[in-house]
Amino acid sequence: MEELKVLVVDDEDDFRETFLKRLQKRNLDVSGAESGEKALELLDEKPFDVVILDVKMPGMDGVETLREMKRKRPLMEVIMLTAHASVESGIEGMKLGAFDYIMKPADIDELMDKMRQAYEKKSIHEEKIRQAKIKELRK
Repeated sequence: MEELKVLVVDDEDDFRETFLKRLQKRNLDVSGAESGEKALELLDEKPFDVVILDVKMPGMDGVETLREMKRKRPLMEVIMLTAHASVESGIEGMKLGAFDYIMKPADIDELMDKMRQAYEKKSIHEEKIRQAKIKELRK
């Protein structure tokens, strides 16, 4: 598996910075954003394979951010992460295309496993699209 490009979006600075360091130690290409707005800016600058997205944030919340992310990059996988959200926001996130919904504090090994699964799903979808384009060009 190539180096995973991960974006961590969380308004809690200490959590986000600690989490980024833990992922960097696992040799991932990681970036952080403190808000949904900043995450969308970063998405315009750099492609990401997986986004870890907090649900409860001031301003643009995680569900709204997910909606915009999926509009911009439909194949990008997003894992919703929260300590405070309701079941309803989790269901809404899944309806909008979130890969999974995990409660804080998240076990790093569990989250790494979910990120790998999300990346594999994204890779399979991209390969199917590539094959369909090749097939179309051969017609």
